[in-house]
Parts: sequence; C-alpha cells; structure tokens
Amino acid sequence: MSTPQTPALQDWQDWRERRLAAVSAPYGPLALTGTHWLADHPDGRIAGLPGIWTADGDGVVLRAGDGDRLTVDGRPAAGAVRIGPDTAPDATRVRQGARHLLVLRREDQWAVRDFDPGAANRRDFAGIDVYDHDERWIRPGLFRPYGERRSVEVPHADGARRGLGLAGELAFTLDGDEHTLQVAVEADGSLWAVLADAGSGTDSYRFRFLRPPAPAADGTVSVDLNRTQLPPCAFADHFLCPFPPPGNTLPFALRAGERNRRRS
Repeated sequence: MSTPQTPALQDWQDWRERRLAAVSAPYGPLALTGTHWLADHPDGRIAGLPGIWTADGDGVVLRAGDGDRLTVDGRPAAGAVRIGPDTAPDATRVRQGARHLLVLRREDQWAVRDFDPGAANRRDFAGIDVYDHDERWIRPGLFRPYGERRSVEVPHADGARRGLGLAGELAFTLDGDEHTLQVAVEADGSLWAVLADAGSGTDSYRFRFLRPPAPAADGTVSVDLNRTQLPPCAFADHFLCPFPPPGNTLPFALRAGERNRRRS
C-alpha cells in the first residue's frame, strides 16, 4: 500500500531533491579532491597544484606564472596576488579551467582546497540511502540559549582536535522523554547540531548533522529528524567535520533521515 501524500511528506521529498542536487553539484562535496595545509609545505609548493602558495598574516600570497594557467577574479594570474579566505567553492577567486582552488582558514591555519567537477568520486556517485519518512520524527522543540557563547574542543574527521562553538541547547520530547542537543546558531538564525545516536556506525553513518530553522521569538522550533543529514566527510575524505560534542549522542537508534552514502 502506498504512503499517503501528506504536506509534510511532500516537503520532505522536495528537501531530498534539493539535497541530492547540492551534494552532486559541480562544486559540491563530491568534487573535493584535496585539502592542503600550507604549514605542511613551507616552500609553498604543493604536489598537484599549480603556483606557489604562502601564508602571510591574514591572507595567502599566490605566485603564479603563465604556465600555471591560473586565473584570479577571472583574469590571468601573473606574479604575486594576495588572497583572503573564500566563502564557498562557487565563489572561489582562483581557478584553473573548471578546477576551483579555494583558500581556507581554520584557527589561524591556512589551506588550499581543490574542487574538480570531473573528480571520479563525483562521477561514481550512486545516491544517498535514507530512511522512510515518518511523521513521528517531527517533534516540537524549544531552543534555550546560553547566557554566553561556549566552545568545546572535539575531535574532527582529520584527527585534529579543534574548538566547536555552541550557543545553546535544543530540547524535544520523544515517547514522553526529553532529549537535548547542544547547537550552534548560524548567521541566518538557523540552528546546527552535530549528533550521534545508538545506531551510529552500524545502522547509519558514524555521526550526522541536523539543521532546524531559526526559532521563533519564544524559542519554539520544529525539530524534523527526518532531515538529519550526512556530514560532508561522508562524501569526501578531505573535509574537517567535527564529531559530536559531549551529550550529543541520543540514547535511541535514530532511524530517520539520511543513512549512508549509497555504494554502487
């Protein structure tokens, strides 16, 4: 028997389509072929990357020659050009043909990310396995902001420990029990949680993200666990995704949302 087409189900299906489009986009996470930390390359030369890249205070200096075939802001690069951090792969200032070289800053460390829409990882993408939509997983929630922003040090996917900024906790009930997640607040007011659950690493990926909308003035917000999503590092090994902070492992198996990258 087919599942009734409720508004919540239709919204979720639309969300799934947008997610697949974003993940498989030319400069989406599947296109990332490397994250190169400049501290590991004191001479500025990075194997496989054109040009010479040197960290310099609050920016990076790129030295390029005609043979590097690089452009900066759409113009051929020649000599030394100073570059600040990019905000997104599609806004990257430095390009070599279809390839985008994004400047990244994390805790005063600089890196160059290489996005290639022709990456084998993107060509071989077979989709995302998801759990069936279930309106049981749509819960009324309450955002409780902290008095001041906190930071907790957590492991990241590359093995390093870095600070994770947290702005409050998100509470919701399930089967009569209250559960809370520590969350960050994004620039647009929406929330972001890094979480695990009792099924992480077996039923689903080892951890996942949840991005509820901005809470109302009284802190109320819908928590749709059907939209739990895979982190970027589930699609490429070169992302620095943070692991869940203490307290963000749910005591039940969250059989909702994106489960794992589909293997062809």
